[in-house]
Amino acid sequence: MTRSLFAQHALLPGGWACDVLLQWDEQGQWCAIEPRHKPAADVPRASGPVLAGMPNLHSHAFQRALAGLAEYRSHAQDSFWSWRALMYRFAAQLSPAQLEAIATGLFVEMLEAGFTSVCEFHYLHHDAQGQPYADPADMSLSLLRAAQRTGIGLTLLPVLYQTSGFGGAAPTAGQSRFIHSTEAMLRLLERLRPLCQAQSARLGLAPHSLRAVTPESLRQVLAGLDAIDPTAPIHIHIAEQTAEVEACLAWSGQRPVAWLLDHAPVSQRWCLVHATHMDAHEVRRAAQSGAVAGLCPTTEANLGDGTFEFKPWQSHQGAWGIGSDSHIAVHPAEDLMMLEYSQRLALRQRNVAAHDAQPDVAQALWHGAVAGGAQAAGRAVAGLSVGQLADFIVLDATHPSLAGLSPQQMLASHVFASSRRSAITQVWSSGRPVVKQGRHALHDVAMAGIVQARSQLLGA
Repeated sequence: MTRSLFAQHALLPGGWACDVLLQWDEQGQWCAIEPRHKPAADVPRASGPVLAGMPNLHSHAFQRALAGLAEYRSHAQDSFWSWRALMYRFAAQLSPAQLEAIATGLFVEMLEAGFTSVCEFHYLHHDAQGQPYADPADMSLSLLRAAQRTGIGLTLLPVLYQTSGFGGAAPTAGQSRFIHSTEAMLRLLERLRPLCQAQSARLGLAPHSLRAVTPESLRQVLAGLDAIDPTAPIHIHIAEQTAEVEACLAWSGQRPVAWLLDHAPVSQRWCLVHATHMDAHEVRRAAQSGAVAGLCPTTEANLGDGTFEFKPWQSHQGAWGIGSDSHIAVHPAEDLMMLEYSQRLALRQRNVAAHDAQPDVAQALWHGAVAGGAQAAGRAVAGLSVGQLADFIVLDATHPSLAGLSPQQMLASHVFASSRRSAITQVWSSGRPVVKQGRHALHDVAMAGIVQARSQLLGA
C-alpha cells in the first residue's frame, strides 16, 4: 500500500520542480517522485512548497534545559571552558526521567522547526555518584523512548569518555557520570544495537575528543565497533577551541585534525564535529577523506568558538551538515542563517555559501546541510529521492513572510527572514505526519514536561 501527496512545487535534489507526485510505501520510503504530473482528484495536495526534512547531526539533549542560563560573566574573561564548568554542575543532578522529559520536549521542538532526525551525542551515562545504573543503558533508553514517542528519526551515539586531557590525564569529579572503560562501552553498544534496530534507529559511536580518549583506547574501540557494525557512524568533537589545538600540539607535535587523520581510519563514516580551527593542510586532507564537518553555528557563536573555514572546505568539495548542539536555538533555518552570516562577517562578502553550480544561497545551504546531515546520521534521509525515507516538510504559503512569493523566494525568506516565527505547516517523518498546522500532537504535554524537569533541576 502506498500513500501519495501532490505538490505544486517541491525542492528535488536537482532543483525546484513543478506539479510533483510524491509516493511512499508502508516502510516510509519514497517509491515514486514524478514531476510534471497531473494528479488524480483524490490525491491530497500540499498547501505549500515541499522540502526535504533536515537532519540534525549534533545534539546534547539534556543541555536544552540549560540554554540561556549561562549568559552572565563568571570570570574576568568567559569562554567555552567557564561555560563547561556550569554545564557539568547542571549535568550532575539529572535523572533518567528528567532526561526523557527534556529530550521529549526538545525533539518536539526539533520536529516543529523542520529537523526530522537527530544524531544524539550521548555522554551522560551513570548516576549522580558516577556509578552505573542497574541497567547501564538506562540513560540511553530514555533517549530511545523520547525519539519513539515523538516520531523523530534517531542516530544514537554513545560517547566514550575516559580522560580529562591529552596524555591520559585522570578524569575530574565533574566527569564521573561520563566515564566508561573501552570494554564497558562495547558491551553497551551490544546491548543497545537490537533496541535501536527495533525502532529503526541507527547506532553509532562517539569517541568524545582526542583529549578524552587515549590513542590505544581509540584504536581498540574502533576495532570493537567494526566487529559489531563495520558501517556504523563515528562522530568526534575536534578542534573546537584554540586551547585544545595548543594542548594537542604540546602533547603530540601535531594539530588535532592532522593527528586524527594520521592515526585513525577517517572516512565517510566520520563526522568531525566543529573542526573550527584547521590550517589549510588539514582542511584539504579532511575534506578529501570524505568525512562530514559537523557545524553548529548558533552554539559555536554562543560559546565564542570561532569561525569555520567554510570557503576553503567548499573549494575541496567537503561534506558538511548542521547541528543544534547545546540548543541555544532549535531551528535549522536559524543555524543556516548563522552559518552564512558568520562567513559574511569574517570575509566581508555576501552569499558566501552559493557556488558556481548553485547561485541561490538558500538552496545551496539547504541541499548541502541535508546531504551532509544524512551522511553523518548513517540513515537514508538524503532528500526527496526514491529509496530515501519520506522525511519532508511543507512550508506555509500563507505565512506573512512567505505569502505571494515564488517557491525559491519562499525558501530564502524561510531561511533569512522568518524572524524566528516558524514558516512550516506540516512535517512528516518516515512517511508519518508528526506536525500539523505547525504543532506536534504532544506539544503542550512535552513543553510542560521540559519546564517541570528544568524547575526541578534549578531547585535542587
